[in-house]
Amino acid sequence: MTNCIFCKIISGEIPSVKIWEDEKHIAILDRTPINPGHTLLIQKRHTDYIFDLDDKEYTELMLSVKKVAKLLKNKLNPKRVGMAIEGFGVPHIHVHLVPVNQGNELNPERAKPMSEEELNKIAEEIKK
Repeated sequence: MTNCIFCKIISGEIPSVKIWEDEKHIAILDRTPINPGHTLLIQKRHTDYIFDLDDKEYTELMLSVKKVAKLLKNKLNPKRVGMAIEGFGVPHIHVHLVPVNQGNELNPERAKPMSEEELNKIAEEIKK
């Protein structure tokens, strides 16, 4: 889709701070994170609604989500990694993975912009 910000990120047209990738998905740090390490796992093929995926694609997406959540948990040491999917902000399947340490931390109203420098520092911590 030509006007989709995630399609532009996937094609390299818009820069991102990538922490993980496979042939069907990409994981990038959210520029306005709820907590440091807030990651968006995005399906590369443009699809709007998660429940429009066939069973194989859905399973592959969730296995990738699990892999990236484990990466965040192991590298950043939160108590848990929360997950949210809604898709109204950008109509392209993406899963929010947020390192959390207590209840109610998944509130999107807590999100605050981070500088490129701060994002790159977190990315290095995750990728090392």
